[in-house]
Parts: sequence; structure tokens; C-alpha cells
Amino acid sequence: MAIVVKGMAPLLQVFDMPAAIAFYRDKLGFEVVNSNVPGEDCDWAMLKLGEEVLMLNTAYEKEFRPPAPDSRRIAAHGDTTIYFSCPDVEVTYNHLVAAGLSVEPPGITGYGFKAVYVEDPDGFLLCFQWPVE
Repeated sequence: MAIVVKGMAPLLQVFDMPAAIAFYRDKLGFEVVNSNVPGEDCDWAMLKLGEEVLMLNTAYEKEFRPPAPDSRRIAAHGDTTIYFSCPDVEVTYNHLVAAGLSVEPPGITGYGFKAVYVEDPDGFLLCFQWPVE
């Protein structure tokens, strides 16, 4: 019997949890649905946008957090992209621009999807895409 999957919840390690939550909640429209402690200064949070789930975890315990992100660690985030199935890429692009984010207009990928990309505060690339008809 094959494995049955009805969703996915990527977990991203973030440097500054309040900044990450503010980005995903205030700029992208995610809702914080669970966290280990109330408020933005938590160590773990679960967010939802529609039916999609994303989890954030602090990269450092508070007492061990350095004053600035480790540039090597952040550079490695460039190898990670989270792809969202997004039926209206133009509306998403307009939303991102209205939220004050710096994004390029949507383009067509080499695999036939219309896509718009935005980078989160930790250097993770997010792609909102949909097949071109």
C-alpha cells in the first residue's frame, strides 16, 4: 500500500522570530495558529495560509543567540525554495508590491509555470506559481 499524504508543513529555522512572524503574517497574510508561548517572541510557531501550513523555529535558544545572523548559515538558505500552488499569480504579485516588498514581476519558468518570487527575512526564497494554460 502506498503512503497517503494530505499536506505538508515545512519547518524553517529563523534568526529573529518576531521579524519572521511579522513578515509571514503582515506581508503575506499567514495566520499564527499555534506557538509554544503566546505572542511573537516564541521559539516555535505554526502558521497557515488557506490550507497550507508552515512552521518556524528559532535557530538559537534565546540565551545562545548571537547579536547578528551567521552569514554562512544564511547563505545556505539560498539552496532552499518553498513553492506554493497559487492560482492567481498576478493578484499575488500585486499583493506583495502593495505590502511594500521588492519583487520582480511574474515570469514564466522553464517548466511552464507563471511564478513570482520573494525572499523572506532569513534568506529563504518563496515562489508562488501556477501552470500556464
